[in-house]
Amino acid sequence: MPALDAYNACIMKRRKKQYTIRGIPERLDARMREKAAEYGKSINSAALEALSKGLGLEADSVVHNDLDDLAGTWVQDDEFDSAIESMDQVDGDLWR
Repeated sequence: MPALDAYNACIMKRRKKQYTIRGIPERLDARMREKAAEYGKSINSAALEALSKGLGLEADSVVHNDLDDLAGTWVQDDEFDSAIESMDQVDGDLWR
């Protein structure tokens, strides 16, 4: 079974734990799917977030892959603007 071997190799490489949860009530399933859709996440991601939050670990589980911490921090810098001014020039020979 080569597919199973590749799957196991991937799991081992990532070193992530894996659980199977049985007996999920319809109401919980519906709410989990609703939350996942609301935030544009997979059910797995939504479930991990809910578990972390429920166990008081939400601060540990937040991983940012964006630049939100930089939003609103722009500082006007005339020297920088002067340094990159030449980059605003279009080279006509390159854009024919």
